[in-house]
Amino acid sequence: MEQKAHHSGNPDDHGGTAPWRDKRLTADARVADLIARMTLDEKLAQLVGVWVGATHDGRGVAPHQDDLAGESPSWEELIRDGLGQLTRVFGTRPVTPAAGAKALAASQREVMAANRFGIPAVAHEECLAGFTTWGATVFPVPLAWGASFDTALVRRMAQAIGQSMRSVGVQQGLAPVLDVVRDARWGRVEETIGEDPYLVGEIGSAYVSGLESAGIIATLKHFAGYAASRAGRNLAPVSMGTRELADVVLPPFETALREAGARSVMAAYTDTDGVPASADEALLTGVLRDEWGFEGTVVADYFGISFLELLHRTAGSPGEAAAQALTAGVDVELPTARCYGRPLAGQVREHTVDEALVDRALTRVLRQKCELGLLDPDWSPEPPVREPDLDPPGHRALARQLARESVVLLADDGGLLPLGEPGRVAVVGPLADDALGLQGCYSFPAHVGVRHPEWDMGVAVPSVLQGLRESLGADRITYEQGCPVQETDRSGFTRAVTAAQEADVCLAVLGDRAGLFGSGTSGEGCDVPDLSLPGVQSELLEELLESGTPVVLIVVSGRPYALGPAAGRAAAIVQTFFPGEEGAPALADVLTGRADPSGRLPVSVPRLPGGQPATYLSAPLGRAGEVSSQDPTPLYPFGHGLSYARFRYGELTLSSDEVPVDGTVEISCTVTNTGERAGTDVVQLYLTDPVAQVTRPWRQLAGFARLELAPGESRRVTFALHTDRTAFTGRDGRRVVEPGLIEVRIGRSSTDTPLEGSFRIAGTAPRPAGHDRVLRTPVRVTEYR
Repeated sequence: MEQKAHHSGNPDDHGGTAPWRDKRLTADARVADLIARMTLDEKLAQLVGVWVGATHDGRGVAPHQDDLAGESPSWEELIRDGLGQLTRVFGTRPVTPAAGAKALAASQREVMAANRFGIPAVAHEECLAGFTTWGATVFPVPLAWGASFDTALVRRMAQAIGQSMRSVGVQQGLAPVLDVVRDARWGRVEETIGEDPYLVGEIGSAYVSGLESAGIIATLKHFAGYAASRAGRNLAPVSMGTRELADVVLPPFETALREAGARSVMAAYTDTDGVPASADEALLTGVLRDEWGFEGTVVADYFGISFLELLHRTAGSPGEAAAQALTAGVDVELPTARCYGRPLAGQVREHTVDEALVDRALTRVLRQKCELGLLDPDWSPEPPVREPDLDPPGHRALARQLARESVVLLADDGGLLPLGEPGRVAVVGPLADDALGLQGCYSFPAHVGVRHPEWDMGVAVPSVLQGLRESLGADRITYEQGCPVQETDRSGFTRAVTAAQEADVCLAVLGDRAGLFGSGTSGEGCDVPDLSLPGVQSELLEELLESGTPVVLIVVSGRPYALGPAAGRAAAIVQTFFPGEEGAPALADVLTGRADPSGRLPVSVPRLPGGQPATYLSAPLGRAGEVSSQDPTPLYPFGHGLSYARFRYGELTLSSDEVPVDGTVEISCTVTNTGERAGTDVVQLYLTDPVAQVTRPWRQLAGFARLELAPGESRRVTFALHTDRTAFTGRDGRRVVEPGLIEVRIGRSSTDTPLEGSFRIAGTAPRPAGHDRVLRTPVRVTEYR
């Protein structure tokens, strides 16, 4: 029988004597005691968020925010029985760090005073490219993390982000995105780490490890298949077989949960084969809970439960949507209460939904609050830091290092780079003098700040032009915009071409402007029909290439674009993916040679704008051949990137030419810097399974190592490859390690692999490889003697 609510002052609440307040007991014992004391309304209050200050005035930052934000009850009514989460106190509108921390603390005090148990809420914020709030460091976007191939640096960045969030009272971060790129036309490619599941898993796990080490709950998103929507359209249906889901989409999530300890997962908006992720019990409970053993919380993407009714139409009412999501395994409705409040209460009271399902979700939510200390009698809402600095010098230094490591030198056909003493320089293009153009759509200035022009950017962000003037000297530089990013205004072409003709070298800075839902050329809801450079930038580039002056093409973007027309004609091509607040000086460091270009492509760069989707993870028939007149071969492949140094690969050895079906083979090579300057290479290990029971990728990344070498220096790189790393989903739907030949290739990219060998997996039958399989390839770097 449902218990009647007590009033404040009952010994159950603030006295600290009840068992659920006793820190000496286990979390499970405390949570069980607390749940036994709660009414249904109090239980459901812990399963929802409240978005303080969310508007429906056309300034929305979430899908359908303008349609749904106005439906919520008053603040007092929402917190009367308690509250699960506070949504984006810092990330909804500009607020100084000190004022935001003060407002959050005040909200927590009100939440605690309103409910008879005095339980605070979990405060969550976005943190995809840094803490998404005014005045916080704007780091490079995740695609740049992937380009760095530097797990240690990404972990340090995430730890810094987490420390900033923790300093103002935030407990949960909605990152990282572990979607594997399947179609680069999708607007949110900038939020992803790349097109290879191993790279995404390794870099994503490093981020999770750093964020969690700072005491912030990392939230993996979007689970699962979101990035594979048809035609690259946001929220479009996903057409994907179970094998592709199991072998490409799910492994990064599995790695981040098992290896890095992520404590939360966000259900995706999309449906796969007609089943929305938020209502997919086989995915959210069968795979995530029963198979993988996940014990944390599953949160809804913003309004994702409502979308079961409003977009997917698998539910006829908010109550039915709540029943579907709760049954599937969604524990918390975000960003605010629409389905898990009164509608779900009605479903329970009418016995349409078993209250045991509410208790199941509540147990997970309260266990996490217990782990955070929110159930302790001495927990205080007061912010840990009185005057927080969210953009300290150390964070800017990290941002610059990561931005520098993510710059990819695609081509240097003219030998023009590094610039040295370039003479007169024309800097041309719509991204040249646009500080906002260096930031992704989840940076605060691009995400929220553009809707509040009365506020400044909050952090210092020099433009590429400013960075070059600082590095090369303002007196040698002439600047012309040439054209806008997105519009078709060609009126600046003549001035831009004249500037190029009068210079010794032209730096053409082209690419994207991040935005939301069509307000930009990259970002959430900014999908494109093909991979042509936006607006009339391709036309501007063509005229610059015909100017007679050597052109260095610099692409600052959130996705790869077709650069075929520039191949062999531009003196050099440089790619950087929204490098953040220190992106301009980092880019200048690379262009002038103060830093070696060490970024490698986390996504392939196409030759032509059509023919999507195409990633390097294709079966043999997905590649060029005589059976089709269309050639999907990329202009620059996954893993590609040049250095100012020169590296030689040699001495490939395998510890054995045959290993047991449950064994490990050590694969080693020597890398030598044969150039005259120090440089960094990314050593990449690829595997091919030439004969298998199902079609396999022609080549797939199995390990990598960043390697810094002085001139003439050599290092020995050893990959300890377990046979589990060759596993795939067989015809019967089970993942197996199959005996047979495995081809090994090591080199500088997925196509530039000078070292080739093979080993054989012994055995007469496939071996099952379950959730306990080896997910990573350890690498060891030693001195070469």
